[in-house]
Amino acid sequence: MARRTTRYRVEGANALWHVYKTVPFLKVVKNFVVIQAARYMPFLSVKNMLYRRCLKMKVGENTSFALMVMLDIMFPEKISVGRNCVIGYNTTLLAHEYLVDEYRLGDISIADEVMIGANCTILPGVSIGKRAVVSAGTLVHKDVPEGSFVGGNPMRIIYTKEEMARRMEDREK
Repeated sequence: MARRTTRYRVEGANALWHVYKTVPFLKVVKNFVVIQAARYMPFLSVKNMLYRRCLKMKVGENTSFALMVMLDIMFPEKISVGRNCVIGYNTTLLAHEYLVDEYRLGDISIADEVMIGANCTILPGVSIGKRAVVSAGTLVHKDVPEGSFVGGNPMRIIYTKEEMARRMEDREK
């Protein structure tokens, strides 16, 4: 499935030159300060509070953002993360893309109990299903089905929900 983004055409210089026509400068400055403070914040509850109150993100209970996670500075409010998730070290979540002739905005939706490994990049307009696992270093450029294990660049499904269940059963034997 294609990513769900809204496209906005620009004229003249590339879309990034138009950035402060698309998002207020002071919003970017505030978001930058909050996100940089949170990247180094050792207290997960304080980090989640900053995300909820200052960035207007939806963050579920017991969700853990590891050290150095980089959220979208311009549109963090387009990111929602369910309960009891782990977002791995140095992962980047982008709700925007600035290209030459256009920019695109899209929500990121991460369901409950998702595990995202270190150094991943989540692109705008994707959903990650409940109990999915994203391997370290993955570029998430399309939706991740519920319960699946995905990885790589480009991302591919390594195990489906059913295959993961069988593997877990075999482990218990």
